Amino acid sequence: MIGLYSAIGRALRDTLQPRVLAVLVLPMLGAILLWSLLAFFFWDAWTSALRGILEGTIVAGWLAGWGATWVLESLGGLVVIAMLLPAMLVTAVLITELVAMPVIVSVAGRSHPGLEKKGGGTTVGSVGNALSAVAVFEVLWVITLPLWLTGIGAVVLPALNSAYLNQRLFRYDALADHASRDEYREIAHRNKGALFMLGLFLAPLYYVPIVNLAAPVVSGLAFTHYCLSALRALRGRDEGYRKK
Repeated sequence: MIGLYSAIGRALRDTLQPRVLAVLVLPMLGAILLWSLLAFFFWDAWTSALRGILEGTIVAGWLAGWGATWVLESLGGLVVIAMLLPAMLVTAVLITELVAMPVIVSVAGRSHPGLEKKGGGTTVGSVGNALSAVAVFEVLWVITLPLWLTGIGAVVLPALNSAYLNQRLFRYDALADHASRDEYREIAHRNKGALFMLGLFLAPLYYVPIVNLAAPVVSGLAFTHYCLSALRALRGRDEGYRKK
């Protein structure tokens, strides 16, 4: 737990760095702008398509029998909004990877001087990791969407899903420059639970107005600090074994 709190503390401290401030809100603002424009132009098409799907269900027939077809129209809009939220999150995180991660790794790396760069990550590996992570995230979001109706599910499930996405995406790019492929695999395996917990701690930032503008970059910083600390600890342990 101490390592997680330290990573978050260092991330918050680094947000005051001029280079970080320059990109701090760009990912989320870019995602909001993109999907707001798409919603403006395609809202009617999206809601009409969803109504068409919903009208063929048993629930639609039951509502029609009660003269409550207006529920379908409202439900279509709610489903579109529910799908826009993960789309914005994924877009913001991907923009962070493309635009901000080089800055983030450079700034966070100053807290880990002397850490050898083994360059185990590649652009192809980063793209592959991102595609698979987003695919799993989207499937999880769609599968768990009905559970939002339980009330508590609308609060807990998005946080769990975003925790998965953040740890899966950021851990690769955080270690791409410094870790070898074997070191990356070992850190990802040994710290699986801690990385998920770090994502869970950071998840609420995405749902607090104003604060959520900086959430993707803060998350990237926190994961980079945690992963580089884990890499230093791994190499220190291995060096200790060699000396024995």
